[in-house]
Amino acid sequence: MALKAILFDLDDTLLWDERSVREAFHETCLVAAQETGIDPKKLEEAVRNEARNLYESYETFPFTKMIGINPFEGLWANFTGGEQAEFRQLEQLAPVYRKESWRRGLLKLGVDQEELAERLAEQFAAERRARPHIYEETMDTLRELQGNYKLLLLTNGCPALQQEKLDGVPELAPFFDHIIISGSFGKGKPDPSIFEHALAQLGVKPEESMMVGDKLTTDIRGALSSGIRAVWINRENKENPESYAPDHEIKHLADLKRIIAEF
Repeated sequence: MALKAILFDLDDTLLWDERSVREAFHETCLVAAQETGIDPKKLEEAVRNEARNLYESYETFPFTKMIGINPFEGLWANFTGGEQAEFRQLEQLAPVYRKESWRRGLLKLGVDQEELAERLAEQFAAERRARPHIYEETMDTLRELQGNYKLLLLTNGCPALQQEKLDGVPELAPFFDHIIISGSFGKGKPDPSIFEHALAQLGVKPEESMMVGDKLTTDIRGALSSGIRAVWINRENKENPESYAPDHEIKHLADLKRIIAEF
């Protein structure tokens, strides 16, 4: 059966989110190092660990896990969008969570400065917003596909934050016939219902579609369970620890040409 539609993940598939977060940590931790003399790399590690632990301690954690919002997004998200009550809880929690993650990280290195923690929390959010990185092959790939296939963006996350990411690269959204954000839909990848919703929006059958994403546990697992051909973009040559395997594995988006030709 002919390929009619291609579904794309957003973060670390089209947008280089990992780089944006890494650079934001680097710049923010340098400020702390200049003021206190601590090792910036050790501070980053400490803040990442404390942020994860704190994030998982909140009663909102099951919801954020279902929607697909990670701890580091919480370090700069305001959670102003989304209709669910949990988003209002997250909106209230966010300022406390950001400051507390940095305060605890500093404490791990023997620095007890609440005012510094607050400044670092604000700087990290600003640094992340200033870095909407995109992979160099993203635009060329989408340009070649547009008009030949229906394109849909299927992303996990808070509606307000994912929209902010898209606004940071305004030329990206127009490539897509539909954009589905898990926080607006109510469930995130790998839940089959969000994939079924995507196919319904496109008006195609599972066997007429393809999902491209970087995360095995969400993009690939969800696509496979929905009968959609799954393409794992594995830029860093990671091992696959899961019991299932993607239909295809690629290193660059440009490699999609070969897979589409063989569809």
